[in-house]
This record gives sequence, C-alpha cells and structure tokens, in this order.
Amino acid sequence: MSSDKSAPDGIDTAIDRRDVVMGGALVAGTASLSALGFVSAAMADVKPNIVFILADDLGWKDVGFHGSDIKTPNLDTLAQTGARLEQFYSQQICTPARAALMTGRYPLRYGLQMAVIPSAGRYGLATDEWLLPQALRQVGYRTAIVGKWHLGHSDKKYWPNQRGFDYSYGPLIGEIDHFKHESHGVTDWYRNNRPIKEPGYDTQLFGVDAVRQIEAHDVKSPLFLYLAFTAPHTPYQAPQNYLDRYKNIADPLRRAYAAQITCMDDEIGKVVAALERRGMRENTLIFFASDNGGTRSNLFVGEAQVKGELPPNNGPYRDGKGSVYEGGTRVAALANWPGHIKPGVVDGMMHIVDIYPTLAGLAGANLGKTKPLDGIDVWPAISEGKPSARDTLVYNVEPYRAGVRKGNWKLVWTTLLPQRVELFDLGEDPSESTNLAEQNPDKVGELQAWATELAKQAAPPLFLLELVRLGLSHQPEFPDLGGAYD
Repeated sequence: MSSDKSAPDGIDTAIDRRDVVMGGALVAGTASLSALGFVSAAMADVKPNIVFILADDLGWKDVGFHGSDIKTPNLDTLAQTGARLEQFYSQQICTPARAALMTGRYPLRYGLQMAVIPSAGRYGLATDEWLLPQALRQVGYRTAIVGKWHLGHSDKKYWPNQRGFDYSYGPLIGEIDHFKHESHGVTDWYRNNRPIKEPGYDTQLFGVDAVRQIEAHDVKSPLFLYLAFTAPHTPYQAPQNYLDRYKNIADPLRRAYAAQITCMDDEIGKVVAALERRGMRENTLIFFASDNGGTRSNLFVGEAQVKGELPPNNGPYRDGKGSVYEGGTRVAALANWPGHIKPGVVDGMMHIVDIYPTLAGLAGANLGKTKPLDGIDVWPAISEGKPSARDTLVYNVEPYRAGVRKGNWKLVWTTLLPQRVELFDLGEDPSESTNLAEQNPDKVGELQAWATELAKQAAPPLFLLELVRLGLSHQPEFPDLGGAYD
C-alpha cells in the first residue's frame, strides 16, 4: 500500500512495514534460513541469476501440479522441488499485471489500473517510474526480456530497451497471431528496437531465444531474464504435433489451448536444461506465474473471434480474467532455487507487486530511486514457508468497482447503479459463494472506507482518457445519399 497516513484505523499497510521488512526483519529472517541450510544470496554476497517466467491468461487449474490433464512435466518438477505459492495474486488483466511486476506498485498509482493498452493506444507505463530491470542493472545484472511487453508501444520511450533492459525480443502489444506475429495485419515483432520478420511459432521462438541468452551469457555477472510467453492467450493456436498430443480432447478450443500450454512447458524445460549445461542452475532463482486468471468471459478474450465454451479452468475460484474475484486474480505460481528454497506448499498471501522488493533484496539492489512501493519482501515466506508478511491486498480500485482484502475478509464493491456490495470470508469460502455483507456491516464499512481512500489517491485511468480521444477524434461518417448538396 502507499505511505499515506490517512488510511482508516485498523488497516495495516505495506509501506508501514517497509522499513522493518527491508531492515532488521530481513536480516533476522535470513539468519534463520542460514541456520537451516537455506542461505540467502544477499547475506552470502552472491547475486543469484533470476529467471522470471510469465504465462499469459493461464487458468489456475491448467497445470499438472494443480491436477490438470494438461501435461506440464517441467513445471510440475519445478513445483515439486520448489515452493508452490497457493495464495499468489496478480492483477485482473495483462497490462496492469505487467506494470505491477515492473514497478512494485499498484497500477492505480500511475493510471494503468483499468483494462489493457489497446492497439491504437498512445499511452504507456509512466517514464518516471524506476523499473525492476533498472534497479537490477545498477548492481551489475545483465537484463533481458524475451516475449511480450504490453506496457506501451506508440513511442520508443515506453519500449523495453529504454526502460532498463539491455536486450529485448518479441512483441510490444497485447495480442498477436502466434504464427504470423501480426496484429491487425501489422507485424509486431522486434529485437532491440528494430522490427524483424522471421518464421515460426512464437512460443518456440521465445524458448530458442531464451536459451540463446543463457548460452551467450558471461557467467561472471548475474543475469535477469524476463521470459514473458504469449501462451495460452488467444488466438488459440498451436503447432500440429502439439495438437496431435491432445486428440482425445473433442473441443477444438480446449485442444489448442492445452497444446499451447504443453508447448510452453517444453520450452521452459529447455531453459532449465540450458542453465544446467552452463553450470548456472544452482545459483538461479526460477519464478513462474500467470499474469492473471484464465479467461471465462468473452468480454476479455481480446481481439480474436472466439466462438464456443472458453477453455481455461480456474478450478474452485470464481470467474476469471478481467474480474476482481479470485478466479481473475489468484494465479498458478511457483519459485525454485536449489538449496535456497524449501520444497513444499506455501499458503501465505503474496502479490505480484512483492516481486520487486523481494528480488531487489536478494540482489542487493538499492530502492532509493523507487517511488513508495506497495510490494513487500516476502522472501522468508517463499524460501522457508514462514508466514507471509503480507496481510492486506488491493485487488484493484477503478471508478466503477473495488476489490480489497484484509486478512481473510474480502470486499467486492461494484459502484455502478444498481451498486452491489459483497463480503467474503476467504478462509471459509475461497470460492466466494456466500455473501456475508448484510451480517457484517462494520467490516463492510471499514473496507469501503479504505477503498474510497485509495480511489482518492489514484491517478485517472489512462484507458478512459484514451477512449475519449479515440471516440471523439474520428472523422464523421454519413450515409451516401447519392446526390449533390441542396
């Protein structure tokens, strides 16, 4: 949360704990890990390589380690030998999630809280935000992004190479044809600011390029590799040999979706193998998550035309991509670092904004150039399974709705008329099936007051401002009356 002192009584904020977590508590937590044999890289003065892998619109249930029939053996191995993060949250949709990762701050702080940057959008992630790759590069990391960016494409000032990445490869916008690498017939495929054209299925090309970055890396310096797949985002497309693996699935959408995920998993396996060949695996933290939940509403499938039942499965969680219910925001996630992360299930609450301070702490990066972070260092919870330092969560605050959580109490407040107020006890009801708002008016009022304060602090949503520009600036169209002027 922010450092704003006007938060309602009883609402604990992440910034209130920031100095403690980043200071004495971090040292104490690291010392306890050392005693157990899980030694912190920060304490050992060794900067780990970091590979952060982001899937695109992956359903919570659609991985083997959550019981899916979709084959993900490489992710399953990482989950079994690492930490399964069972209360890991992201934002509700692509652009806000990626912005939260890069900034360590909720997107409401800088106007990216709502929707995605559309293909015709002229805005991007504010250039006065100090991004994660910038912080890591300052302490000696080589930084590379392979895959989807979606944080601004209309001006080069928003592009990855201008935002802290030494190397970039992949598309800039949100949705492309996976084989043609096009959006609206325009190629969206770049390497280091230069447009390129090359054949191939994007997921496999990302895997090849990620392996190339590892093989060419000078191991004398640490590597930060952000591998952002476009799978399994629409359009649901996959190579024929992967489709053939799922002949048993009758629904063609589900078959292609499953094939996309297994192809992604195979590429992840190749990345892990490359780390092992280079002798880098033992000092590499691998983190995997989805940017949001799987798509369950046609409102959020993107620009592709999809007819039929949407294939993602979010398991027991309500709704999906685009919503602030659990199905839209609680995502499949894991962390793996041999000898540094205790294998097992971690059930503590975490959010994608926590990645920034957690990685910065491990890397010994200075946070002095950041604006006040909403993220907190959750390394003791990830590495040792200790209780998470996070006990509050902002799912999102937009002009028409809010989702906030304190402890197990979650408020979903839709402010459009007729407004709807929902209160859930996630400890007893993670599926959000029972609305307890009428029985708990004081808790509703407390969480509404917090959401209102956050709304006062929020920057105007850039998406709405862009809609006004696009809606009012087009030339008028009139019917052809077939005659001259009177």
